Amino acid sequence: MPEISFSMIRTVLPDAFTIAILAAIESLLSCVVADSMIGDKHNSNVELVAQGIGNAASALFGGIPATGAIARTAANIKNGGGTPVAGMVHAVMLLLILVLLMPFAALIPMPTIAAILFMVAYNMSGWRVFAETVKTSPKSDVVVLVLTFILTVVFDLVVAIAVGLILASLLFMKRMSDVANVEEWDYLDSYEEGNDQKRRMPVPDHVMVFEITGPMFFGIADKIHELPMEKGKTVLILRMRSVPAMDITALNSLKKLAVLCRNNQVHLIFSHVNSQPMNVMKKAGFYQEIGGENFRSCIQDALAFAETLRAEPGKGDIGAANILDT
Repeated sequence: MPEISFSMIRTVLPDAFTIAILAAIESLLSCVVADSMIGDKHNSNVELVAQGIGNAASALFGGIPATGAIARTAANIKNGGGTPVAGMVHAVMLLLILVLLMPFAALIPMPTIAAILFMVAYNMSGWRVFAETVKTSPKSDVVVLVLTFILTVVFDLVVAIAVGLILASLLFMKRMSDVANVEEWDYLDSYEEGNDQKRRMPVPDHVMVFEITGPMFFGIADKIHELPMEKGKTVLILRMRSVPAMDITALNSLKKLAVLCRNNQVHLIFSHVNSQPMNVMKKAGFYQEIGGENFRSCIQDALAFAETLRAEPGKGDIGAANILDT
């Protein structure tokens, strides 16, 4: 058994995580390629669990981590293999070569092995897919792809994957912030042909309605607590039916908005809050502080409730002044 110590774990743990992530990505990519070739669908959990058990056992005998091989998988399918039995036969043949046929394998000329490896690398490079991706993808994706490729050649795969994941994450957050939006309704008296039909429902003249679209996270937080407070408006409805998720930064912005509404004698009502944002609000105590009566299941219900508050501005804002203290 290998000797295990805290210092050794601390030394190898970063590389271990990197190798595990790379192995998972390559194996799942190999599965996707195989799915497209045989018209099937793989089980990702089975693939990763089996790979993890196999690599853990291999390490006990000095083996290095193994992954699903795209080139050999493609060659296997092209030659008629289509079930897990093909992989088992492949493993048995490798075992026989290592145990019994190694003296004969040692006689294979190195140029022959080099030619085989060259073809394997060529088949794995996917240069046609690379070229097609560069031609058809958005420029930001092309930049990430080309930069990751250059870093792989100049440095190594570990550096390239790390930088690529960071850039892809930043790009994803940028796109989510672009998609997320806080928009005020076009009210019935200002309706023009071509506007969204869902906004033609009558809105009382003392009510403002803002609709939030997309996930609420730190990328959209500034847009929330900067909503304009119009003179003569005593009720603000936030419609959140298109908000699938929310983080704590966005919740803090809602708290600031609630205090702003309190200071301006504006009653705050939430309409159609989905399960994940509602759970965040309840866990943080925001739901209790605003009051359950100010959370309505749909916009029609919220508008009807707002109509009853025409002569009662500020009612229902119990606890809003203390929100920031929590």
